[in-house]
Amino acid sequence: MLKYISAIAFILILILVFASPVQAATPRSTWVENEIYQYNHPFASQLPQELATKMQKMTVSPFAFYRGTAHIFYRDMHTLPNSGFVNSSTSAIWLEGDMHLQNLGGMRDSNDNNVFDTTDFDEAYLGPYVWDLRRMAVSILLTAKENGLSSSDAQDILRNFLDAYLNKMSDFKGTNDELSYRLESSNTNGVVKDLIQKASNNSRSSLLSNYTQLNKSNNRVFQTTSELQPVSNSTYSDIAGAMSSYITSIPSNKRYNDSYYTLKDIRLKLGSGTGNLGKYRYYLLIEGPSLAADDDRILEMKQEGSSAVAIAVPGLLPTSVYGNQEGSRVTIAMKAMLSNTDPLVGYTTVSSITFMLHEKSPYQVDFDYTLLTTKSKFMDAMGYVGKVVAKNHAISDKDYDAAIIPVSVDKEVTDIVSGNKAAFKDEIVNFAVDYATQVEYDHRSFVDAYNQGVTLY
Repeated sequence: MLKYISAIAFILILILVFASPVQAATPRSTWVENEIYQYNHPFASQLPQELATKMQKMTVSPFAFYRGTAHIFYRDMHTLPNSGFVNSSTSAIWLEGDMHLQNLGGMRDSNDNNVFDTTDFDEAYLGPYVWDLRRMAVSILLTAKENGLSSSDAQDILRNFLDAYLNKMSDFKGTNDELSYRLESSNTNGVVKDLIQKASNNSRSSLLSNYTQLNKSNNRVFQTTSELQPVSNSTYSDIAGAMSSYITSIPSNKRYNDSYYTLKDIRLKLGSGTGNLGKYRYYLLIEGPSLAADDDRILEMKQEGSSAVAIAVPGLLPTSVYGNQEGSRVTIAMKAMLSNTDPLVGYTTVSSITFMLHEKSPYQVDFDYTLLTTKSKFMDAMGYVGKVVAKNHAISDKDYDAAIIPVSVDKEVTDIVSGNKAAFKDEIVNFAVDYATQVEYDHRSFVDAYNQGVTLY
């Protein structure tokens, strides 16, 4: 069945291309209020305080709103015409799904390489490659404006991002270089190099001291804070009972001894991120490689629902690929788009809720776009971001699993854009300019509704 994905995808894209387009950027207050309510209301009964935090965070700026409303973006992708640079081979590739500047960061991979890469795959799904580019492009324009850069400078920065993406895809074409490609301190500069070095200077002991403490019996347990809350006995028992299926989800060649996964403590983690606020997120303290108290590991356990991308192309990724387990979908995507993936990544189900688990790494630091205070700093950083997105797309094609993506995405993208780079960049830039304006309208509508006490979840 999977070999027919591309053909089905192309038909879906043709439908999208000839769909009635949404009007150019315009206020749509009632529609925005309804979309936000419909998306968030299903979580209102489980963590209403987290949804209140989410709504407050989204009032801060258009970019903060954009981070929290990927579902609106993909509702629009369902109706807006698609790119003229998409064909059957490029209409169903692995997408990160929520490409924006704060889903990137410095990290250490499982081979101890300190790198700059993508940090979040909750919305990963199949779709046209341009959707990742569009979403990042809008993010670039919104954050550049927030940082005080002019519109013309922001568009130059965006074009540099697109050039870097296309050039790196062209480099990958006809080679296997993407399989070993990484951005390290040796081939980066500026804010990105500083970020990689900052992440590499972190330590496990500092992470453990931030979140845990030794009790009277000299056993390590979590601290209790406003963001780390104890769970009920029944929740603790349910999560403990789901650990065996989590361990089984890890490939046998990546699996440690059972004692490594011994559960020592659990906390409900509050206040993290924006888009996922309202979903359950737990920190799990496990034994790690020895009985010593200084090498314990922290797992982040995130509730996963269906990808927002699926709003635009429902069913494009067959549920058989991921066993109808959304945590498995995220796990597969992470392995597809990252090299030397965290060996603790896996998934489980607790009380019919699907979760993805991975290590809360001491060596991960989120990208801080507020440091991009000049055009040159922003240009430099977005060049590296373009390379990361290209690597994501190139490494996750037939190189990862030809049953899901049967083509060489780097070849297909390079060929379809070849000779038309200027037109391609113009198309993405024009989209991003219009859509960034739409986000600003939508944010204003949201803030007005929030201040008027409209029920938003």
